[in-house]
Amino acid sequence: MPERRRTVLVAHGDERVDDWYWLADRDDPAVVEHLAAENAYTEAATAHLAPLRAALYDEMVARIEETDLSVPARKGPWWYYRRTEEGRDYPIHCRRPATGDDPPLEAAPPGVEEVLLDENLLAEGHDYLDVANLAVSPDHTRLAYAVDRTGAELFDLAFRQLGGPQVTESPEVVTGTYHGVAWAADSRTVFYTRVDEAMRPYQLWRHEVGSDPDGDRLVLEEPDRRFALSVGTTSDEAYVLASLQSTTTSEVWAVRAERPGDDPVVIWGRRAGIEYDVDHLPDGDAGWWLVTTNDGAEDFRLLALPDSGGDAAGAVELIPHRPGTRLDGVQAFAGWLAVSERLDGEHRVRVAPLGPPPGPPSPGLLDGSWLVPSDEHPATTYDGPNPEFDARSLRYEETSLVTPRSVLDVDVDDRRTVLRKRQPVLGGYDPAQYRTFRLWATADDGTAVPISVAHRGDLLADPAAPPGTAPAVPAPCLLYGYGAYEISIDPVFSSLRLSLLDRGFVFAIAHVRGGGELGRRWYEDGRLAKKPHTFGDFVACARHLVGAGFTVPERLVGRGGSAGGLLIGAVANQAPELFCALVAEVPFVDCLTTMLDDSLPLTVGEWEEWGNPAADPEIYAVMKSYSPYDNVTGPADGGPAVTYPRILATAGLHDPRVGYWEPAKWVAKLRHANPDNVAFLRTELGAGHGGPSGRYDAWREEAMTLAFVLDALGLAGEPGS
Repeated sequence: MPERRRTVLVAHGDERVDDWYWLADRDDPAVVEHLAAENAYTEAATAHLAPLRAALYDEMVARIEETDLSVPARKGPWWYYRRTEEGRDYPIHCRRPATGDDPPLEAAPPGVEEVLLDENLLAEGHDYLDVANLAVSPDHTRLAYAVDRTGAELFDLAFRQLGGPQVTESPEVVTGTYHGVAWAADSRTVFYTRVDEAMRPYQLWRHEVGSDPDGDRLVLEEPDRRFALSVGTTSDEAYVLASLQSTTTSEVWAVRAERPGDDPVVIWGRRAGIEYDVDHLPDGDAGWWLVTTNDGAEDFRLLALPDSGGDAAGAVELIPHRPGTRLDGVQAFAGWLAVSERLDGEHRVRVAPLGPPPGPPSPGLLDGSWLVPSDEHPATTYDGPNPEFDARSLRYEETSLVTPRSVLDVDVDDRRTVLRKRQPVLGGYDPAQYRTFRLWATADDGTAVPISVAHRGDLLADPAAPPGTAPAVPAPCLLYGYGAYEISIDPVFSSLRLSLLDRGFVFAIAHVRGGGELGRRWYEDGRLAKKPHTFGDFVACARHLVGAGFTVPERLVGRGGSAGGLLIGAVANQAPELFCALVAEVPFVDCLTTMLDDSLPLTVGEWEEWGNPAADPEIYAVMKSYSPYDNVTGPADGGPAVTYPRILATAGLHDPRVGYWEPAKWVAKLRHANPDNVAFLRTELGAGHGGPSGRYDAWREEAMTLAFVLDALGLAGEPGS
């Protein structure tokens, strides 16, 4: 147990005593010593699971095609793709000359493939690697890429010359960059972003390849700490876009890609509560901005306005507001649009033909549109990489909890669909042996909350029973949740999950409020003062699974990460009797203390998501009511003798999003509150928010997590385990 040092935190006249506040000081040698000791304790306490971890890892790897090839995407004269090799952790990014209409799915003959970047070579001698901002110049002669070797999400931006017999590096490296890069039309100028001391991307910079980075020019700076800056290009590559986004408000600036030295021009000035993003449609010497916005439309609508300037009052409405159908965005092509939308908790893709130029697209865009087909529900359909503006086919992908990811191309003229590749699952996997369906729980306020469910068909007494029939006997169950930032946890396939399903588990996703599964209203009902709905929804889903006979509390495990880890921590306090075990990965469990400290990364920008407890006593009270760390109780603090479910928490020492100290403090307080509580902490001392970077290490970590789950349920020694 770490040393307790009394710290009193005061806000709005309220005092909180924090005995482990000192763990946030990463410069204190005792902190890293404590984290290492926690790792050693977790390893020793779970040492008996080493054979199970090894068995789980082996079966996971045995299902994966370790040497594999993505479906190439064509851009200009090249097929671009990436591949993996057995025994190597990281992908290899490649291209080959484009011949024919069909993407090649076999390995390239000697001398045909050009390796753009082998991440395995970059990783040599390092414990961690993250490659971001991988982008080929418009003329296909240069590669930009950025490397992070700590997990802190600060990248060194580098460049390579392509097309010769040997790839050559440009001599300069731009240090301290962030996610996002965009090429100008000259294939020499690159735009990138930098962060402030709070890890907020707030500056857009311009660099010319081959020049000294000290001469780079600042293009745009955002002083408002609520806004984050990102950079990209329009689909037709006519503009470089700098997007400024807070939780509730957007602003987009544009630079003509053929004139990268020009000052950026704002498309719409920011208005509080108005969000938008844009793409561009050329029309002779002019063109149109395609604007997806919530201006006058809770679930968003699509407008077109001249790229010479204008506002919503003079725009043409292409797709009207459809309450309940969330318009996520569009990608423009020559003569048609790919429309991403969400209805009834499922993501889908719509193809919308455009009228011929000149002039704006037709206001009746939906009349001639059609949905990319999907026969399985619940399932997920989303557009894949489509880099060619003049394409006449759409690359898309579809999957479900039991159907491996399929990559398809659909012809937008005759709607003919071609399956290019289905994710291989080795060992004879048969989706027909599994079931997936949707259940609905009822929250305390009467709201219906969707649950996506999957399990093996042989759990049923009657194989012909309708979808949603409970197993013959209550099964072990893992319930996953997130519920923040309007992020949807879509039902997608994972071969790693088969290690649970094949052991008789039910796997379920609670689509709780705060996510975006059921549109903007679903999100609004789970943020700020309404945040407690998120936790109540998860509890309602757990109770529904128990009440309907799918599981029982002693066989139910909850899991979530980051904001989903906050969910798990809050549920641990609210309904500990419902769960046997909980997994909280990089959990945001000390949320109140973090949101009171505006010097920490992301805090100010997060106030529109969670509220500002420093300025608003009501938000302070709401957040204190659900903050997992602040609500741990037990005999040591004079509270009731609560025994929490068995808990596994993870952290990353270099995590810029959720401080490692949050789970470290939480675990320490859980153990102090009641010596009967079993809580483990595992901190990646060389990684950040995403955990280990190599795929084999990531699979080992998942094997460790699943071994913990099986052990908590008393299944570690059963056949097949």
